[in-house]
Amino acid sequence: MISDEILEKLRGKRIGFAVCGSFCTFSKAFAQLEALKAAGADLTPIMSYNAFSADTKFGTAESHRKFLEEICGKPIISDIPAAEPIGPKRLFDLLIIAPCTGNTISKLALDIIDTPVTMAVKSHIRNERPVLIALSTNDALSGCARNIGDLMNRRCFYFVPICQDDSEKKPRSAAADFTKIPEAAVAALEGRQLQPILQ
Repeated sequence: MISDEILEKLRGKRIGFAVCGSFCTFSKAFAQLEALKAAGADLTPIMSYNAFSADTKFGTAESHRKFLEEICGKPIISDIPAAEPIGPKRLFDLLIIAPCTGNTISKLALDIIDTPVTMAVKSHIRNERPVLIALSTNDALSGCARNIGDLMNRRCFYFVPICQDDSEKKPRSAAADFTKIPEAAVAALEGRQLQPILQ
């Protein structure tokens, strides 16, 4: 349940909602997209190449694209040229990546700009505007850990609180608590990291 205070602070905010290919968390991310819409946010969908095109056991690419465009009421930004004007036109107050894969985290940490999502981030932060990351990766506590730490120490990057999602079967895996996206979004808009980061 989102508090009235959070709802009020999100109303009218221009938010880019970028989706990467952690398909198992799409349903959690999409539920929060609906919550942002209900709060009155102005939403624009963005998808990585894999998220835009891959059919998986979690649904078809077409069904995911249709859902995003219906909720947001806008076409998906799905290529690099379409993402590049985000910064020059100052399109967003906040850019959310949900889910954000370890692959995308690592590219951002190394300034590799080769997908619509990474270009959206690069363009958006040129104006010192916040990026909120809802992490979902099996190697958060191994190979990706240094890249997560790198972004946590950079200006403009904020994280939705994180927890291990299956410490017995996947001890190095971690994912955001997607239900915290609205609250974390308000914090990022105010220039602060929602705490505690680790749950």
